[in-house]
This record gives sequence, C-alpha cells and structure tokens, in this order.
Amino acid sequence: MKVTVVGYGNVGAAMVKQLSAAGHAVTVTGRQPNGAAQIAELHGAKHAPMNSAATHAEIVVLAVPFDNAAQALAALGSLDGKIVIDVSNPLTADYMGLTIGHTTSAGEEIAKLTKAPVVKAFNTLFAQVLDGGATFPSQAVPVFVASDDPAAKESVVTLIKSMGFDTIDTGGLKNARYLEAVAGLNIYLGYGAGLGTQIAPAWLKRA
Repeated sequence: MKVTVVGYGNVGAAMVKQLSAAGHAVTVTGRQPNGAAQIAELHGAKHAPMNSAATHAEIVVLAVPFDNAAQALAALGSLDGKIVIDVSNPLTADYMGLTIGHTTSAGEEIAKLTKAPVVKAFNTLFAQVLDGGATFPSQAVPVFVASDDPAAKESVVTLIKSMGFDTIDTGGLKNARYLEAVAGLNIYLGYGAGLGTQIAPAWLKRA
C-alpha cells in the first residue's frame, strides 16, 4: 500500500520503520522537513512537504499529538478517497490523564475535521513496542481497531496484519473513548507504576 506517515517522533518513526519493513511504499512528512528526511533516509522511505505528501497515498497515518491534529490535517489538504489512521491520545500535560473521554474522543474529534474515514488504531501501544516489532515472547502484539467505516477498517486491518501484528475489532469510532482510556492505563503502568515501556494490553479469549 501507499502510506503517508505524518510525524517523525518516536511513534511516527516506529510506524515508518515497521511499514517499510513490511514492504509498503512509505512517505514521511512533518513540520520540519529535515526531521522527516532523516527518518525517511534511516528506514528507506521517501519524504515530502506537508502540502503534497498525501497526494498519492491510500492511507495516512496521523502520528502527531492530538493537540496538533487539526493543524496537520489542514496542512495536508484534501484527503478525499483516502483513509486516516489516528494513533493519538488526548493526554494531559503530565501524561497521566485524558483531557476528554466521557462524551467524545480524540478519534471522534479528528473525524469531524476531515471527510476521509477515520480508523483508530495503534494508540494503546508504546512507541518502543511498535519499534521492536509485532511479536512478544508469548504472542503477537494486538492492535485494537475502531471505525464507523467497515471498508476502511478492513483496509487498515490488512495493513496491520502485513506488519505482523494481531488485530482486535472494537466496533465503531465511539469506542475510541474506551481505547484512549486503555492507553491512559497503559501509560500509568509503564511510567507511573514503573513497569517500563515493553508492555502492551491484550485481549484473551478462552477456546
């Protein structure tokens, strides 16, 4: 697939690494061209300015903080015919809480800013887990997926599985409210409780 990753921080860089390793045609973009170029060169991807980076993309990974999402989407221009993957969480300044959650979510708010279907995914995983790849010693790392668009969700599930990750369908985009809370708990466990960043939430089903 042709994938544009917006953002080159820890999460964005990890996404570029894994998508490129899976054989996808990846373009990196962001506010600072030099930052995007460095990550692109490191992982064998392309880089482009914000206003043209998504022109030929099928999927756009929005790997920027929630507070920067509106600005990033505006800079990308029209995303008609594309799919947006939202990996963000609406975190407080100390990363130990969420700024919204009971009546909306980052995923739902981002969906209001674009005509493209939005799929919530990857937000429950630390960047270090993404960077390390899809497999823990006991099982494939699960990615929770939520969207109101079945076709978009199916495309994203295919993308995720191509990267080696497992997927768990969590229903409509409204359920991003729960996924973002799970991410908040995972952040607490990793940092607040001192368990480190090589942890990830999973869903078990008895056979």
